[in-house]
Amino acid sequence: MTAVTRLEEYDVNELDAMDEAEFSGVAERHRRELHVHCYRMLGSFEDAEDAVQETYLRAWRRRETFEGRSTVRAWLYRIATNACLDLLEKRRPGPATGGEAHWLQPYPDHLLDELPAIGADEPEALAVARETIELAYVVAVQHLAPRPRAVLILRDVLGWPAKDVADLLGDSVNSVNSALQRARAGMREHLPAERVEWTGAEDDAANRELVRRFTEASVAADIDTIATMLRDVVRFAMPPTQGLIVGRDAVIADWVADGYPGMAGLRAVPTSVNRQPAVGYYIWDAEAGAHVPITVDVLRVSGGRVTEVTIFGRDHFPRLGLPERLEGESA
Repeated sequence: MTAVTRLEEYDVNELDAMDEAEFSGVAERHRRELHVHCYRMLGSFEDAEDAVQETYLRAWRRRETFEGRSTVRAWLYRIATNACLDLLEKRRPGPATGGEAHWLQPYPDHLLDELPAIGADEPEALAVARETIELAYVVAVQHLAPRPRAVLILRDVLGWPAKDVADLLGDSVNSVNSALQRARAGMREHLPAERVEWTGAEDDAANRELVRRFTEASVAADIDTIATMLRDVVRFAMPPTQGLIVGRDAVIADWVADGYPGMAGLRAVPTSVNRQPAVGYYIWDAEAGAHVPITVDVLRVSGGRVTEVTIFGRDHFPRLGLPERLEGESA
């Protein structure tokens, strides 16, 4: 089952007969899904932007290589995957280590909503699309070597046949199948063990209530109340700062050491990224006469507790559609 519903394809056999405007019209229809594909490969929203731009540049320059034996969509995915592999070789000679990826960036849900719709008659595809964009999955993927990573995403997320993946990578089907087995084993090693218990559905009233209470306690900097909502095995990371912290006591100790309980004048705006609840926090700035951005906290809920907190910096606020400031001192 593919995680992305196939779009209607143009009947195009020779893209080299098109002018640039016509070609852009064909390619642009696939931009968001190609961007999400590159994001899964790279873990960085900005690197995914670079990879998609490179994909379109290569596709335009090499449009004569499209022979009509596959869809334009599949052809673009081939180019995008190779663009990602080239970028990884150039920028990241080694995969992530230690359960984190310091280059990780959030993906706004309002952009994920631009993906081709998956209907209610495709529950498996819907589940795959959601689970494979969550931060823990994206981080785990970053621990794989580039080629097994590509195999895993093409086979398990996009549902490509092994032969097509082998053709893309210039490998044998046996090699692809072997790489897939290694990649799946790597994912089992790097995904949190409690992930099978996660329940993050948007229509889950209990989860929404937990996030609301967690947000209220966070605005009040009530560290004791926050602690009651964290699982014993809660995981905390703050990319690009290196250092994954696991365990409620260790996480609370880190937040206390950073002076969080003494913070005052906080306000919060709910949002969502990577199909997970998130909160944009603002702090009062007397000079600006307004509350200004400070962090975006992304949460993962499990068994009625928060099991993962990933904090991103203020530079992500514009991309997430969050206000650049909140006027007035009161909440």
